Amino acid sequence: MAKQRGIDRVWTVEYQKGSGPHKQVGQVLPPGNWEQFDPFLLMAEDWFQQGTFPDHPHRGMETITYVIEGKLKHEDNHGGSEVLEPGDAQLMTAGSGIVHSEDPLPGETVHSLQLWLNLPSSKKSAKPRYQDLKAESVPVRKEEGAEIRVYSGSSGDVQAKTENHVPLTYVELNVDAGAKITQDLPGSFNGFIYILEGNGTFGSGETEGKQNQVLWLGRTSKDTASEVTIQANDKLRAILVAGEPIGEPVVARGPFVMNTEEEIFQAYRDYQEGKFRPSK
Repeated sequence: MAKQRGIDRVWTVEYQKGSGPHKQVGQVLPPGNWEQFDPFLLMAEDWFQQGTFPDHPHRGMETITYVIEGKLKHEDNHGGSEVLEPGDAQLMTAGSGIVHSEDPLPGETVHSLQLWLNLPSSKKSAKPRYQDLKAESVPVRKEEGAEIRVYSGSSGDVQAKTENHVPLTYVELNVDAGAKITQDLPGSFNGFIYILEGNGTFGSGETEGKQNQVLWLGRTSKDTASEVTIQANDKLRAILVAGEPIGEPVVARGPFVMNTEEEIFQAYRDYQEGKFRPSK
């Protein structure tokens, strides 16, 4: 029998005004909490226009970008190019090194969530790759009064085809007022729920949560199946993300996430020497 998870912590996201085309930002998962949030590094909620995120590098991690509003064009130096619309997401593996841009189409203000996911040392030199997770092709689990869109991992018997270096569940929960659902998770996973709209009660203790709040899931035995219960008071839209902790040292400097300071210095040297170009 699956163990019911509770909620360990609840916090409300605070927003700051950006500068220029970067209109507003909120830290859903603030950076620096490497051990607590493992395998997650940060999650930012952004409102931005063209020119905010021009070409920039990454190494040693992945980004998962989920578009709430607007149209966002992604391009990278490994051939990835796509326009993401509301409900679309992308998983970009920086691995050994990638240079990319994220630019709204002209006249668009994009509202998005971007999660930074760590990679284990054995995967930090993985070949960069890009995966489109288009809304119309994302598998959907349907229950009475609820739809769960599965961007990565699984929900019930619905499985996404997303390829992951780190085992990951990423689902969008759409639950009608008064409806209740459960989301299954491996007991070892760390995870959280971020409420985009509405309010409800969550977990074994029926913890209350509302729009713009993060609910951090309690841990359980890694050898035990687990599940978290969600009941909507008003119509609810939320993101639930959970993943397998890596348990390795994290050294993060700007866009690079490695295990040691020397690896960070090497990443900067390699980028400056043009070594992030794809091999021919």
